[in-house]
Amino acid sequence: MVTGLSGLLGMVTARLIIEQFGVAQYAQYGLLASLPALIPFADLGMAAVVVNVLASSDRASTDPDVRRTLTSAFRVLVCSGLTIAAIGVLLGVLGWWPVVLGPGLLEGGAVTATVCVMILGLALPWGVGSRILVGLGRNPLQTALTGLTAPLVMAGVLIVLEVGNGSGSLLAVASYAAAAIVAVVLLVTGARLVRPQVGAALRDVPRVRSVAGVRVFDVAWPMLVQMISLPIAMQTGRILLSHQGTPVELARYNLAAQLFGVVLAAVATAGLALWPHFAQARSRSVKASPFRASLVFVAAGIVLALLLAVLLPFLVPLVTDGEFGLGLPLVAAFVVFVVVQAAKYPVGMYMTDAAGLRAQVLPIVLMVPLNLGLAWWSIPYLGAAGPVWATSVSVLLCQVVPNALWVRRRLGESA
Repeated sequence: MVTGLSGLLGMVTARLIIEQFGVAQYAQYGLLASLPALIPFADLGMAAVVVNVLASSDRASTDPDVRRTLTSAFRVLVCSGLTIAAIGVLLGVLGWWPVVLGPGLLEGGAVTATVCVMILGLALPWGVGSRILVGLGRNPLQTALTGLTAPLVMAGVLIVLEVGNGSGSLLAVASYAAAAIVAVVLLVTGARLVRPQVGAALRDVPRVRSVAGVRVFDVAWPMLVQMISLPIAMQTGRILLSHQGTPVELARYNLAAQLFGVVLAAVATAGLALWPHFAQARSRSVKASPFRASLVFVAAGIVLALLLAVLLPFLVPLVTDGEFGLGLPLVAAFVVFVVVQAAKYPVGMYMTDAAGLRAQVLPIVLMVPLNLGLAWWSIPYLGAAGPVWATSVSVLLCQVVPNALWVRRRLGESA
């Protein structure tokens, strides 16, 4: 329900941007709004550490390991967030944003990119809240609160429309401000559920000498490698299109990603709920196989993706005001991508301990050159569909197949 409503509001927001500011501004909006997806490694693997320790704890509100883990996570995220904000300012001062993001960046877009990255960096530590809720098994609550993002983004776009003097250069800031506000809400909610752990951890953050953290590197480093490699492999489609394609191709990709993002978000949300389930099973030495869940996820992904594909001839003209369409190759590519992602999630959530995360490192690193090479080669032939097909093939060969083989072998060893 949340992803469906968010998708509906997202379509209304896209229509507002295209209608009031034009296709080029919509293309830039999608380009800038996707930057967080390019740097999910910003949390340096702390998400896995927080989720695992909370899911494995029977007394999260009083467990000293939980407090020390949260302290370590906040320390790491404050440093990472400040570094990201500083890099954003440096790119702006040096005038390098157009070089990084390509011709899809319009006049005034460099300033917008700098502001967006500053907000992203400063809000990074607040992201602990969502991981607390996931680790506690409160994924429905986390999903419901995250659903506040879409109406806040639309409100921000309406504000820009009213006070922006006809300029849409600040549109992307609305998405970053909305995400920051929701992150605060999630952190406050998580803090209440494990009271007084979050408050105590925040007080301990500056007490580096007197309050020790916990060892996080064994879980964090393979998670960090994944979070660096995956966005390079999977989230660079817009940048490649900005450099090699046309503004219309970039706009098509943005819209298709936004529409199918509703289904992908539903799959990801359901998959994330399996993480604490498998973590608890590991802590209690209970055998739990992800393969039945994978079959269910694939079936659900096929149904949802095809349903959306059937609705697209009616939805796309409403959103774009007839400015452009998507085309069958792009739609088919996203349908396949949804199915591949659905197959990946349950197995991937099983592999969230240190051994499982390490096993994923090499295939994911290999996926980077494979996906970038396929995408760059295919864009002149397939346009906006090229990066999507490249990612689908890469995920299948470098995640779904090797992960399934590893899990099968591990289940056989524990039998």
